[in-house]
Amino acid sequence: MSNTNENIPNLGIGLGLRIPHYEDIFRDQPDVDWFEIISENFMVEGGKPLENLRRILEHYPVVQHGVSLAIGSPDPINFDYLKKLKALSRITKTPWISDHLCWGRLAGANFHDLLPLPYTKEVINYVAERARIVQDYLEVPFALENLSSYVAFQADEMQEWEFYSAVVEKADVYMMLDVNNIYVSSRNHGFDPMDYVNNIPMERVLQIHLAGHRDLGTHVIDTHDDYVCDAVWELYAEVYPRTGGVSTLLEWDDNFIGFQETWEEAKKAKQFQKGLCVK
Repeated sequence: MSNTNENIPNLGIGLGLRIPHYEDIFRDQPDVDWFEIISENFMVEGGKPLENLRRILEHYPVVQHGVSLAIGSPDPINFDYLKKLKALSRITKTPWISDHLCWGRLAGANFHDLLPLPYTKEVINYVAERARIVQDYLEVPFALENLSSYVAFQADEMQEWEFYSAVVEKADVYMMLDVNNIYVSSRNHGFDPMDYVNNIPMERVLQIHLAGHRDLGTHVIDTHDDYVCDAVWELYAEVYPRTGGVSTLLEWDDNFIGFQETWEEAKKAKQFQKGLCVK
C-alpha cells in the first residue's frame, strides 16, 4: 500500500526551535502546538543540546528535520549518519523525519549547501532508490522537501514538480512541502506557482513549511529572516485544504524577532485553514 498522509497526525501549527527563543519557551511554556528541530544540532552523545531538548520534550511534540543527508549526492549512503539520526529519533519519538531533495557532497568535499538536482529520469531512479533505503532504515515515515533554487540544468527533461512527484512516488515516501520555496523558485524561474500546486500528489504531503524571503526584484532569495509575504499566504490557502489538513511550521532562522511575535506570525496560518475538517 502506498504511503499517503491519511494516517499521519496533524500536529497543528509549530515553530522551528531556535536558541534565541529558549529563555522565553522555558520560562513561559507557550501554547505552541509543536516544535521542529534541526536534527544535526542534537545528534550528540550528551551535553547541553540534549539537556535542552529533553526539557522541550517534557511539554511539546518534536519533529526532526535534517539538512545534511544530501540524498542526491554521488557518494554512498552514510549509514553512520543514519545510525545517529535513528538514535535521536528514539529520544524524540518524532512521528516522521524529513530532509531535502538535493545534493551537497562530492568525494572529499562537503559544500554545506542544498544544491538542486538535474530533473532527469536517471536521477529520479537514483534518488528514489536511496530514499526508499533511508525510510526502511529509519523505520519512521520519511519526507523529502522541495528546494528554493536559483539555477537550472541544461540537462533537465521535465519541470521540478514532475521530478519531485516522480521521486516520492517511485520511492513510496512523503513530501515535506515548502510553500515559500515554491514561490521563490517560481519567481526565479518564471513559472506559475499554481502549475506546481496543481500537479503534485497532495496526499503525500505530511507537513508544510512557511517562511519569509528577500525580494530583490530581479530575483528572490530564501532567507527565513522576515515575515511571510501575502503571496505565500495566498499560496498556502490553496495548498493546505488540498492536503486534507497537515502540520504547518514557520521557519525563522536569522534577524530574529521576539518569541511571541514569531508565534503570532505562525498563528496567522489559522486564517487560511477555513472550511476544512482537519484530521
